[in-house]
Amino acid sequence: MSGERERWELLPEVGLGPLRLGMTPTEVADALQVPGPLERVGGPYAQEDFADGVKVFYDAGRLACVALDAVTGPQVLLAGMPLAGHDPERAHRFLLDYAAEYGSCLLYTPDDSLALTDLGLLLRSQQVGDVRLSRPLLVKEEWLESQYYRDRLPLEGT
Repeated sequence: MSGERERWELLPEVGLGPLRLGMTPTEVADALQVPGPLERVGGPYAQEDFADGVKVFYDAGRLACVALDAVTGPQVLLAGMPLAGHDPERAHRFLLDYAAEYGSCLLYTPDDSLALTDLGLLLRSQQVGDVRLSRPLLVKEEWLESQYYRDRLPLEGT
């Protein structure tokens, strides 16, 4: 690995990098240009783990959430700010400032993660050695708008 992480574009409420919400598992593997996931994980949502720190979650067989690893996952930029692999406090402050400037809707989830609901963006933290680092997730709108789903968001890696 060259040390340069891949960069994925955030398409609010649509997709992240080559992935689009609503894709089937076969379409996800095709978009990632792999034969399939490295691992399938049980739980309330069908979870598939792919190489390079990409985890996906399905609801009724359709892509509903993309979670990127803080260190090994692709980098996602929002208004020039890298969202993966930074101090979570600094990343939260950035999102609060972004929301104030652009009128985004803010939401804290039960695990104290911060979401910009109009973008479908959820910023979580991940323990890496002795530090916590920020990690972005793209979540389908219904999961952020519904109290039921917010209380049951995938909590892998926590």
